[in-house]
Amino acid sequence: MSDATRPDASPAARRRGLLTMTGRDPGEPHRSATPLELLYDLTLVVAFGAASSELAHLLAEGVIGGAVLGFMFVMFAIVWAWLNFTWFASAYDTDDWAFRLLTMVQMVGVLAMALGAPAFLASIAEGHSPDNEVVIAGYVIMRASMVVLWIRAGLADPERRDACFRLAGLTALAQAGWVLSGILHAPFGVELVLAAGLITFEMLTLVFAAAARDRIPWHPHHLAERFGLLTIIALGEGIFGTAAAVAAVVDEQGWSADAALIGVAGVVCTFGMWWAYFSVPRAEILAARRDRWTLFAYGHILLFTAIAAVGAGIHVAALHIEDHSELGDVATVLSVAVPLTVFIALAFVWYALLVRTFDPFHLAIAGGFIALVGAGVGLAALGTSLTTALVVVALAPWTWVLGYETLGRQHMAQHLARLE
Repeated sequence: MSDATRPDASPAARRRGLLTMTGRDPGEPHRSATPLELLYDLTLVVAFGAASSELAHLLAEGVIGGAVLGFMFVMFAIVWAWLNFTWFASAYDTDDWAFRLLTMVQMVGVLAMALGAPAFLASIAEGHSPDNEVVIAGYVIMRASMVVLWIRAGLADPERRDACFRLAGLTALAQAGWVLSGILHAPFGVELVLAAGLITFEMLTLVFAAAARDRIPWHPHHLAERFGLLTIIALGEGIFGTAAAVAAVVDEQGWSADAALIGVAGVVCTFGMWWAYFSVPRAEILAARRDRWTLFAYGHILLFTAIAAVGAGIHVAALHIEDHSELGDVATVLSVAVPLTVFIALAFVWYALLVRTFDPFHLAIAGGFIALVGAGVGLAALGTSLTTALVVVALAPWTWVLGYETLGRQHMAQHLARLE
């Protein structure tokens, strides 16, 4: 049976090749990411890469605070827009021509943000009025597409019409604020306050949706897979940074022990982060506690930012080796160690909040992690080679892996059983 002749389409809709957005079954078996969603995610590869690369270059120039602030703004814009579309698609993906075209509009918006990210980050790092027109244009394009989708869902789904229309209205109102921010060219402080207010407003729209009486029928296993796939994309920045670092060593010294060590460090660090993230039973937690979706989603904004920043830190090491960095060995190691520590700390807190459990065993894992990170930074301070220090830091996330594969797996099963 073709989509246009399915029984959930009205006669007029069938003539137009459209399906009725009545909401998909949140318990639908074998629900997984679609080819369209995977194509969409390719644009996130470009966006993450542009933001991480610019962060690495700014850090190498010794610009810290402004670079980190700008990077966080860009990552929020990218992830927040993706998150909202992914949540909607989990509930209302009809895969008809209108849905596909609006997804293409989303992709155009992501690429616009990627193109505008370098100039925006540079302007934030310098403390000037933000050069944010292109980034805001890309963001508004993505969110305007969402307004259309929410209206379409509201028209087709009487049971949740009020929630869909309110989400459409609040999203449109927020975009008017972002357009105003883009055309103001206000001083840096004013733009910062305005952006903080708009971000808060945007995030409250999702809180409203989570508390609505008629909840959007998203699929827990589908969403867990979608967030896992974007985690892999963010981890790809670590692989990119590793390749750049190895190439830098080879250009400087030829193939050597240092080239091998820095390659091992990057892969070991990235793989350890992957193992730590995917050890958490995300789908099972969401299926057992749908009310924790907002916490699940908000936590990922920070997790994605930290993961991409680790990749930027490894890229900083490459710039240092090429003598294109103003940072010393200790600061270079810290450019990896700090976001890696943020990622692990967030992962512990995020997991504890999701399962509503404090596990003392996590303190032992955290202690081992801190010891390895501290040892790596200490070795750099004592004059040990940069590659050796990075290898030690790269081993730190494996304390989570070791903990999970010994007692952690059993503890997680117990936590999940209590949730269910």
